Amino acid sequence: MRDKAKPLRTMMYVPGNKEDWVRKAPKYGADALIIDLEDSVPPDEKPIAREIVSRLVPELASEGVTLFVRVNDMETGLTEEDVSSAVQKGTYGITLPMTRGPEDVKAIDELITSEEKKKGIEHGSILIDPGLETATGMRFAYDVGISSERVAHMGAGGGRGGDIARAIGYRWTAMGTETLFIRSKVLLDSRAAGVPYPTTGLWQDIHDHEGLRAFANHSRDLGYNGMTVIHPSHVPIVNEIFSPSREEIEEWQGLVEAMRETRESGGAAVSYQGGMVDIAHEKTAVEMLELAGKLGLLKSDIC
Repeated sequence: MRDKAKPLRTMMYVPGNKEDWVRKAPKYGADALIIDLEDSVPPDEKPIAREIVSRLVPELASEGVTLFVRVNDMETGLTEEDVSSAVQKGTYGITLPMTRGPEDVKAIDELITSEEKKKGIEHGSILIDPGLETATGMRFAYDVGISSERVAHMGAGGGRGGDIARAIGYRWTAMGTETLFIRSKVLLDSRAAGVPYPTTGLWQDIHDHEGLRAFANHSRDLGYNGMTVIHPSHVPIVNEIFSPSREEIEEWQGLVEAMRETRESGGAAVSYQGGMVDIAHEKTAVEMLELAGKLGLLKSDIC
């Protein structure tokens, strides 16, 4: 299940009731789309959105688009219908908002499994992205992460005035100091739980590209692999920040080569670019080169 996951620098939300928006969204270059059935869709248009999702997901997936569907949370009474429309051949994952704990993930896992069986879809092919927007969800993030092998992307955001702000009670600032703990805590829990590609939340101000860039850079520095976005103009900025640079790739390749040479001469550590490196640094370099390869940024294999 998790072995089907791939690194996603950008996951862009698109309202599921706007068919023309969904059709146009792939051209903006996000690594994945999240077709929304939740907050961006008015209650009376949710049936229309479900129909659009069930029809367009197989079509867009056949064109190589990576697709999540964000369903309504487990306490709305709408989740089962949403999952029925969301589970299609080609669906990459389902985003579950307001995840309160592992029980929510286990419940939606069962719904997905049932739909996979009904529709002849390979069991375990659809992943889960738990939206940690409640205090209990963030408190028990590790338990959420280990509750299903489908959980492949998870993280914490810290937007202004939304569900997380209401749950925690913080007063939002552009610096993000007030959300640093929860973003770091959930990231650590995600890594400890074996979630392969943690992703953080979005930058809310559509026009503040400077703030977006600072937040994305800080999120990458923390250890996140990507983030959600709500506007096409954010996609190229975030993709750039979560992509290893050519200089980084060359540094990692040089480190791997330096370690190969020192092993051939009987050594286990070597001076490289002014510092001592050993097998631990080599493992990190190899892992980062593998990530770059999965993002299509390597001209050839690292070995």
